[in-house]
Amino acid sequence: MTYFKIKWLEISKKLGIDVLLQRLNAVRHHQDKLMKRIDGMDQEIQGLRRDIKLLSISQNGPDKGTQQLLTLQYQALAKTNKTLPFSAVEFRNFSQFGEDGILHYIFSLVGVTNSRVVEMCAGNGIESNSANLIVNHGWNALLVDGDESNVKHGRAFFRANNSTQFDPPQFLQRWINRSNVNTIIQDAGFSGEIDLLSLDMDGVDYWIWDAISVISPRVVLIEINLQMGDKPVTVPYSDDFTSRWLPLEDHIDDDPTDGTRILRNWTMYGGASLAAFNKLAKSKGYRLIGRNSLGFNAFFMRDDVGGELFPEISERDHENPNIHINIARGLKVLSQQELVNV
Repeated sequence: MTYFKIKWLEISKKLGIDVLLQRLNAVRHHQDKLMKRIDGMDQEIQGLRRDIKLLSISQNGPDKGTQQLLTLQYQALAKTNKTLPFSAVEFRNFSQFGEDGILHYIFSLVGVTNSRVVEMCAGNGIESNSANLIVNHGWNALLVDGDESNVKHGRAFFRANNSTQFDPPQFLQRWINRSNVNTIIQDAGFSGEIDLLSLDMDGVDYWIWDAISVISPRVVLIEINLQMGDKPVTVPYSDDFTSRWLPLEDHIDDDPTDGTRILRNWTMYGGASLAAFNKLAKSKGYRLIGRNSLGFNAFFMRDDVGGELFPEISERDHENPNIHINIARGLKVLSQQELVNV
């Protein structure tokens, strides 16, 4: 075999290997793209499953017609000076617990001015405190959340819903802080009096409500941190504050994302106590009028609204004895973290 033939065979072999390697690299590239698409589809499927679950929940509460009948019944009772405890009017169509029913009851009695609601950290907007008002009562809403996937799912839901497809709520993806919260609200066309502000950030909620000045909500719904006890305390403010779950014991196997176990074995470092929110509310001209049956969502009403129907209650009213022991355990853990007296 001549020298040139040997060299040609060597070059051919090398070229063959190079081609094979190129093909392998191309296969790997396509495989990576396929895996990314599968991951994306898996996220979409998980989102759809979550939405389907939420929509199935929403069918368990009273529909629009039934809610209208409830309004008439509530108003008739009010004319006889009979009001109902929040625990008796709770229902859930979209809210996590009984907030849909409580809000429906409140506005059945005090009425609405412009049916406008701002909800900060609205999640996907489906499981929210605003969705029942938007879908069944035609409210104009501004929903804000920092998670792109949440906003995407929420926008798709309201576009597909027969009641909101032609006039969906504004749903913005924004990270909220003290410096931008008023700009976010005002740029969306919301200012002055609105009917409802819902705030559930699991973080610097106290400082955000303190900073809000461009709107004057008639009712404010805020999640409180029960396990911070009865002192007016909150987490310190920072633009990038992130809440975290802390175990109440050294070895916990339960998943802290399971809502049925959170209050039993975990406490959250985030939010503020009821006393802190109540103190802030009074400085802004609001009074505490009630809580949901689990105790961790507090309802405040502006002092010039519905005083004869919803008088101020004390911070001790509507406590849930079933979680009282966990408040003490949670406070013990949280006292080791940085808290601010307000």
